[in-house]
This record gives sequence, structure tokens and C-alpha cells, in this order.
Amino acid sequence: MKKLYFKFGAMGSSKSAQALMTAFNYRQRNYQVLLIKPSIDTREQTNVIKSRIGLSAECTLFNKFTDLYELLKQQNSPIIIVDEAQFCTSAQINQLKQLSEENYTIICYGLKTNFKGELFEGSKRLFELAESIQEIKSVCRCGNKATMNARIVDNKVVTSGDEIEIGGDEKYEGMCFSCWKKYQNQTLPEIKINES
Repeated sequence: MKKLYFKFGAMGSSKSAQALMTAFNYRQRNYQVLLIKPSIDTREQTNVIKSRIGLSAECTLFNKFTDLYELLKQQNSPIIIVDEAQFCTSAQINQLKQLSEENYTIICYGLKTNFKGELFEGSKRLFELAESIQEIKSVCRCGNKATMNARIVDNKVVTSGDEIEIGGDEKYEGMCFSCWKKYQNQTLPEIKINES
């Protein structure tokens, strides 16, 4: 139980919802849980983790200069859940690993790669250090497994620009590699939502 976990998935794979459900389950068993996320995630209220399906909870914020070891040692929470862990620095992942060696359970949720298909700094270090790595699967518009995080501009997939551009469903879509490549050259067709 006391180890560093990394649970990753493409955009739209319900990572934040799973982080919130995990926190709820621990709290229901009377564990102290601390939810944290990088302050760079400004999509909603800054001190709240919110999922696309409406689950939300307050959290502690940190930035790229925060020493997570020092911050979290001051808390009375043996269970730490990190949302948007891809935005952590390598040094911060090292700090989380150190905490896990000192009897903390650290569960990180985040993206594997950016919109160009390249590993985020935090995700890379998590792949190197986490004892448990689990993919949270999601589905591409074509029905295949989504593995890429497509950034959509003018209804096309783009692969140039700043690595970090905060956004959700209005800006990103989880896709399989084939669709990610295909829609760099073609306009995305409208997705018809099946509500039955």
C-alpha cells in the first residue's frame, strides 16, 4: 500500500473522476486523504479538482517551485492524491518518491504525453520511479483505444505550439494514433452523441 502509483490516460479517460472516487473510498474507510494539483491548471476554480461528470472536491495547490516533500510532510495525511501529475517537475516526482519511501501512499493521475506525442516531464519521471503503473483506457472517435492527446484548432489536429495550453473538451480530444495522424490533414467530422 505504501508506494508511488501512476495512473495515466489520454484526454477524456476520467482521470480526475477516478482520483476523486479514490479519495472518497479512502475517506469512507476513515483514512486522512490530501488532494493536490498544480496551480497551472486554471480551467475551473483553482483550488478545486473537478471532473467532466460533475464530481469535485477542494484541493491544495502547488507550483513548479514548491518542495512537495516539505509541503506534504507538514500535513497529517498518509494518503496523497495528485491530479494533473504530468505538470510536476522531475524534482517534485523525486520528492513524492521519497515520501512513498517514508510510509506515504502517493497516487498520481495524469497524462502520459503532450499533444505532440512526447512525454511530459512529470510523466517521464513517474514511469521511471513508480512501483505501480496503470493505464486508464478511453476510446477514440473511431472506436479504437485512445492513446494520443490531440489539440484541436480550427477543427484540425495541430502538432505545433506551446507544450502547455490549458483546456478541456473544447480544446483537446483523446484519439488513436491513426486518427491523430489523419486529422492533421483533414477537417474533423462532427461527432454525433449516442444518448440511448
